[in-house]
Amino acid sequence: MEKHRGFPGRLPGTDFQFTIRRAHKDGATKLAARERFPDRRPADKRADAGFMAALWEQFGDQPFVRGNLDAGRLNWLFEREVVPAEDPFDPASYDALLQINEDVARVTFPEVFA
Repeated sequence: MEKHRGFPGRLPGTDFQFTIRRAHKDGATKLAARERFPDRRPADKRADAGFMAALWEQFGDQPFVRGNLDAGRLNWLFEREVVPAEDPFDPASYDALLQINEDVARVTFPEVFA
């Protein structure tokens, strides 16, 4: 499992996790898109924006390996702002390639790209 050096482990001042410390012995948690309802808590929305900002700062528009990025946090953005960058894509692999869908991300998180 690739560890992304310099990537924040969590949203500063909160318990919203962005990375994991070590690989699970049973393999990576499968990525699956989670629906974001409009009535989500403001703290959850800030965590999504903070994670997107960290992704953009670290990787920009280039493909990146999933590595130690937290599946729970990725799932809130998966198949919208973060999309598979390879075909076939294995959603249960730490080596899976992802990429930011910049057009969608700019609309969803304008504060990140301002």
